[in-house]
Amino acid sequence: MGMVERGGRVRADVRPKSPLLSNITTHILPSAMVYSDEAAAYWKLGKAGYAHRRVHHSMRVYVSGDVHTNTIEGFWSLVKRGISGAYHSVSTKYLQHYFDEYTFRYNHRDEDMFALVVRKAASRA
Repeated sequence: MGMVERGGRVRADVRPKSPLLSNITTHILPSAMVYSDEAAAYWKLGKAGYAHRRVHHSMRVYVSGDVHTNTIEGFWSLVKRGISGAYHSVSTKYLQHYFDEYTFRYNHRDEDMFALVVRKAASRA
């Protein structure tokens, strides 16, 4: 499961039976606009009080004005390319660790990564 604020931070979690609505209410403000594809799991968002717009990938509609899921799809693309390029394969046992790494990289993409890691390492001493 992944969610991202456009131009902001991403969150990615491995959950075998994801309680989608519970995760949304925990991590997304009720005043936020939620964009998704047409999956049935998102139908409850309106009843939960969220403004919700969707794109209909099954009808080959990928963007309709500002309604799209390209931001989270771009993140998943980075994860997939990173895993296949650097690690080649991962076990499900450690999948959350890989998600955590790519989430950290994405959320700090505008920073000097080396300096950030050195600061974090030094603060744990």
